Amino acid sequence: MNRDDPDGHQRRSIRLKGYDYTRPGAYFITICTANRACLFGDVVDGEMRLNPLGKIARQCWLAIPDRFPHTALDEFVIVANHLHGIVWIA
Repeated sequence: MNRDDPDGHQRRSIRLKGYDYTRPGAYFITICTANRACLFGDVVDGEMRLNPLGKIARQCWLAIPDRFPHTALDEFVIVANHLHGIVWIA
């Protein structure tokens, strides 16, 4: 059983074999909510409307460079149950 997943699901790693992920560069990140619950808001008329939790998620994302000075943010998007973003690590 995978200790990170109480249901024992095994995820296949999509990491590039042999790549040193401590190297500087741009990294595409996806962060999902627990159980993929729609916690960050709703799509209204084709537009994502963040609720208070979605706004907190945005604030936390934008604060990454404050906490980790060797990072810079690129594009990102928050949807109801996850976010995608690009982080540059120097």
